[in-house]
Amino acid sequence: MESISVFDMLKIGVGPSSSHTLGPWRAAGRFLAELAKTDMTCRVTRLRVLIYGSLSLTGKGHATDIAIVMGLAGADPETVPINQVPETLAAIRQNGELLLGGVHPVPFDLVKDLVFLRKFLPFHANGLTFEANFDDGRQRTETYYSIGGGFVVQKDRKRARKKAQAFSRFPYPIQTGAELLSYCDQNGKAISEIVLENERSLRSDAEIDLGLRRIWATMLESAYEGCHTPGELPGGLRVKRRAPDMYQQLKGEAVYTGPEDWPASIRNTRVAFRQILKWVSCFALSVNEVNASLGRIVTAPTNGSAGVVPAVLLYYLVIENHEAGNEEIKKFLLVAGEIGSLFKKGATISAAMGGCQAEIGVSSAMAAGALTELLGGSPSQVLMAAEIAMEHHLGLTCDPIGGLVQVPCIERNSMGAIKAINAAELALGADPAAAKVPFDKVVQTMWETAQDMNAKYKETSEGGLAVGVNLSDC
Repeated sequence: MESISVFDMLKIGVGPSSSHTLGPWRAAGRFLAELAKTDMTCRVTRLRVLIYGSLSLTGKGHATDIAIVMGLAGADPETVPINQVPETLAAIRQNGELLLGGVHPVPFDLVKDLVFLRKFLPFHANGLTFEANFDDGRQRTETYYSIGGGFVVQKDRKRARKKAQAFSRFPYPIQTGAELLSYCDQNGKAISEIVLENERSLRSDAEIDLGLRRIWATMLESAYEGCHTPGELPGGLRVKRRAPDMYQQLKGEAVYTGPEDWPASIRNTRVAFRQILKWVSCFALSVNEVNASLGRIVTAPTNGSAGVVPAVLLYYLVIENHEAGNEEIKKFLLVAGEIGSLFKKGATISAAMGGCQAEIGVSSAMAAGALTELLGGSPSQVLMAAEIAMEHHLGLTCDPIGGLVQVPCIERNSMGAIKAINAAELALGADPAAAKVPFDKVVQTMWETAQDMNAKYKETSEGGLAVGVNLSDC
């Protein structure tokens, strides 16, 4: 049984993609750590990285090459100053060498030593192999797979087995929605309370609170930054940032001092239905415009779907409950993280394996369930809301134009957020006992749909809008 922490599902990282940027970045860091274990870092004389499958097909548009280099340079995606990324790349181009782990110079060519191969490895669509030559003539190779949401594994899954043992002390081990509801019924607890008890088996209350506040602060900062950064997105499509103009039109004369004051400062804006739609869309667009610019965001459960959860939580804070604070934010994130983990266990959160239903569909389900608990829904209604949200994303393809996480990815976040709110309202007004589609059945169906989906619709830029739109017209 796989037990997943909320802090695994909600990770702070750098855009634009969790599977194609954050995962390869983490994989490079893992390889670096393996070298350090045997004191081989400073004995490396040559380094090469082979990039396979979906990582190769859309890798450059997803900044996979940049992520690998930054990981090998020893930078942490959670803390690295964003402006350090172009500086590091410029230094490598100029000097023809990479400072491995930040300490050992190794000859490195950004074109020749990053090899993009169209071949798919059998274990997973997102594979990459690191090859290091040493001063004594030996070579070491390690292959990693970025399986979605920033999760990285090796084929033998040694780390997964160790992690499963570490997490076996969960008081409420959960693999399915039915098991989660059973624990809630047996103990008379809300879903957030069950999840919190599991987290307490790993870390203290103070650590949980601090971690969740950091996650929310990062979400809020990305939404705020996106609303205040005009211009075009990088990558060549010349996509204009829309969130700043939309925000200026919506906020009117609202005054604020910074991101922390931001939700409170816009609570008194008009709340007509169209205005609510615009606010939610603005929040979602803003986060993913930051993500598309290699900005810092939170995977929820992925980078490409990072705007849905914060947009719906901001909706709750700005529109639904003006008295809400850290406790409500904590509950929301706990529930969202748990729902995301159920989809990861029972299906996938990788677009390269399941299309965009695995990203936007899962994020919408996460947000819908979390909102439902905050609005007073029962555990059964929470999972009903998550099921409804996913049900109406089944079959959604991943077909980014130009391999960039921009079109149609950014708009899909606003659609996923609106669907999440709608799903919550539908669930709150329904009797879960009369539901025709159980939560676990929609998870199973999503996975079956993923397996049946043509590979060209799984983050390859070889189908759908990616080939239906002429780049010269963009």
